Amino acid sequence: MTNLAKAKTYKSEVKPIWCPGCGDFAVLSALTKAFAFLDLAQQDLAVISGIGCSSRLPAYLSSYGFHGIHGRALPIASGLKLARPELTVIASGGDGDGFSIGGNHFLHACRRNLDITYIVMDNEVYGMTKGQASPTTQPDWASSKLTPHGTGVRPFQPAAIALASGASFIARGFSGDPNGMTKLIIAAIQHPGFSFIQVLSPCPTFRPEQKLWKHQVEPFPHEPTDDPVKAATHLYTDDGMSSGLIFQSNYPVWSQPDVAEASIKQFEEEFIV
Repeated sequence: MTNLAKAKTYKSEVKPIWCPGCGDFAVLSALTKAFAFLDLAQQDLAVISGIGCSSRLPAYLSSYGFHGIHGRALPIASGLKLARPELTVIASGGDGDGFSIGGNHFLHACRRNLDITYIVMDNEVYGMTKGQASPTTQPDWASSKLTPHGTGVRPFQPAAIALASGASFIARGFSGDPNGMTKLIIAAIQHPGFSFIQVLSPCPTFRPEQKLWKHQVEPFPHEPTDDPVKAATHLYTDDGMSSGLIFQSNYPVWSQPDVAEASIKQFEEEFIV
């Protein structure tokens, strides 16, 4: 499917420092294969991230990149896409970065439908800060010292919330299926509009039980749809452990409107009673 030699040209000389077995390695590999398949020029590619294990991604790629602050990957990516619409802009991060402090940005990025691809590596834990519960953690997970009896809070449903917020491309991938994930990233980049991929990316250090995901993840049991009602029904009857394209629709892509010019005097006149 992909020229592996060309895929390597998208990797920087910086070696990843993720824990052995981390699913984020596979995401990095899938990204470079997707870039190679699409034959993207490195100078026309920008990868933007926030804070967290997965947000180290831009350092490991040979392209333009920006390692931003916690939860702000999407506003930075949005500003870049508006300023430089010819660029292929990828935003990346984790479930804590994207759905907690970055949750509000996620909602509005979905509804604006800018032509950006957002990849969230979801391991249901704050890995970089040593294992706290995240927005997608199950309520009965009691292995964190901060929540020894579990969180008691229902988990965030990323794909369903993306659908309700107006995202035009929604998919779920699994790091244990790198070829399938590569295909999803290719489709997401080619899609005109906001593309969201939730990647089930196990954390072997703080969530060792997630090693079983390779036996639990199955293909999404429905064909992709452009009907949000059908997509919602599919999502709410799904256990969250299926992978594939879920929803794709041709919503209007938002772009920078024409800027109206006015003098300071004209603005001052608006306030004269």
